[in-house]
Amino acid sequence: MEERPQLIKLEDVSKEYDGTVVLSDINLYIRKNEFVTLLGPSGCGKTTTLRIIGGFERATTGRVLFDGEDITDLPPYKRRVNTVFQKYALFPHLNVFENIAFGLKVAKRPKDEIKARVEKMLSLVNLKGYGKRSVESLSGGQQQRIAIARALVNEPEVLLLDEPLGALDLKLRQEMQLELKRMQQRLGITFIFVTHDQEEALTMSDIIVVMRGGYIQQIGTPKDVYDEPKSAFVANFIGESNIIRGTMVKDFLVNFCGANFPCVDKGFGEDVPVDVLIRPEDVQLVEEGQGMLKGTVRSVLFKGVHYEMIIDTGEFSFKVHSTAMQPEGAAVGLSIIPFNIHIMRPMQVDAFEEEEAEE
Repeated sequence: MEERPQLIKLEDVSKEYDGTVVLSDINLYIRKNEFVTLLGPSGCGKTTTLRIIGGFERATTGRVLFDGEDITDLPPYKRRVNTVFQKYALFPHLNVFENIAFGLKVAKRPKDEIKARVEKMLSLVNLKGYGKRSVESLSGGQQQRIAIARALVNEPEVLLLDEPLGALDLKLRQEMQLELKRMQQRLGITFIFVTHDQEEALTMSDIIVVMRGGYIQQIGTPKDVYDEPKSAFVANFIGESNIIRGTMVKDFLVNFCGANFPCVDKGFGEDVPVDVLIRPEDVQLVEEGQGMLKGTVRSVLFKGVHYEMIIDTGEFSFKVHSTAMQPEGAAVGLSIIPFNIHIMRPMQVDAFEEEEAEE
């Protein structure tokens, strides 16, 4: 597959507000025609990063490059980007057509061109024929589509989206995830999307940038970030996890919960402490005498697609997702194949953990 060229590059970007550091030496590049998601908890710096790319904030240190050109000091209206915010900021006194056409009219485009481009956008967001309607008569999902159409009608090279689905209900949010990905693929432009929702990130993204406390924790495809998290924080933030303290006996062999398990990881050294990650769906329930570990079912929750069970082995309580339910109190065996055991360097206790422990 041909490598996409770089479009946006952040070099050693930091941001301070009144002496408080909210971004620390961010280095990130974004390629043309990618759907990139900045993912992390509140206060991690993802929206600040987006605003620096859009020109709404000025980096305290570092540079922003666009297609090789330094745009660090360029105002937002001179950048080839448009932004969709969580609050759509539609003009209530203008109808749908006029809202979408606003930027084109400011740019003094010909009337025929404006009409053609607005109609094209209405078709793209599946609102053909809605041009004369009042924006206040539309649902939240329809208003969001109008905000996206208004941003796209000016044909930006990059669309910035700051948690635009946050105000929608679950079903509509899931529908819009697919719609946004469809639009991005059809238009072939770069989308940079901010969210704290892991499902949104996994569903839509080509690349996920996981952030925490002003730092980038990991960059990768959704599959890489989910299957190969670099830290316990990433593992816990992207999906549910069993994280067990263990010992790397040697390459391809790890010990946890009092037993040795073959694994596929190497290069950690011998007899060194590690964190062991096992996803709940990767623990197989078997007969008590057949498993590598044995335990007792302490709780069962029906989740619709699967059951969520807590299995107590005495040394660790595993969260297990399975379509086969075992009742509370049942004695079971646990089996885990080597490929589903992921080894990580132990997470160091730092200021983040201390803050979380206090909360």
